[in-house]
Amino acid sequence: MDKKAIQEQRMRGYFIAATKDILRSEGVKSISVRNIADRAGYSFATLYNYFKDVKDLVFLCVEDFREECRAYVENKTEKVPRGQKRLKAIIAAYLEYFIQYPGIFELFFIEKLSDIDNKQGTPALVVSFLEHLCQREWEYCVEKQVMTAGEVAAKKAALLYGTTGLLVLYLNRRTPDSYNAFLKAATGFIDQQLKGGV
Repeated sequence: MDKKAIQEQRMRGYFIAATKDILRSEGVKSISVRNIADRAGYSFATLYNYFKDVKDLVFLCVEDFREECRAYVENKTEKVPRGQKRLKAIIAAYLEYFIQYPGIFELFFIEKLSDIDNKQGTPALVVSFLEHLCQREWEYCVEKQVMTAGEVAAKKAALLYGTTGLLVLYLNRRTPDSYNAFLKAATGFIDQQLKGGV
């Protein structure tokens, strides 16, 4: 890699890191060219030398946050036995990640993605993420005849909508009113969904 390519990669990295910091700490409403440039330590005009617009940066952040969450979940669940126990652990770690980073949850599930991203595939990246994290374990459960393929399809949908709803209520309305109460509600919901049958 030549010096110019290294410099470009480094500069892009500064702007991506600044955007991720803002999204984590302040949320998507604080994203602007000026805020990103200030956080990165460069002028806003410099940002346009490396990115078409802020939407390009947001898309890259969505991809990075997905990878970060995936690594977090894998780290938390790698020693958990396969099947329903690991499914439960994966879903719990997924919820835990978003509780720690409500700005990322807001970016993924609250913001209208078409307003902040011009790439068609971003909504699918977000909506299919929990399913993607659990896919190997769903397949394992079907293979071991713990669940049928039809049961798995219904459970995937219920878990996507239910976990998203739990997070929306807790992060935006503080219902339930404590983290422990949230964990209890989430655990009960996950257990109910992972039972045999639909």
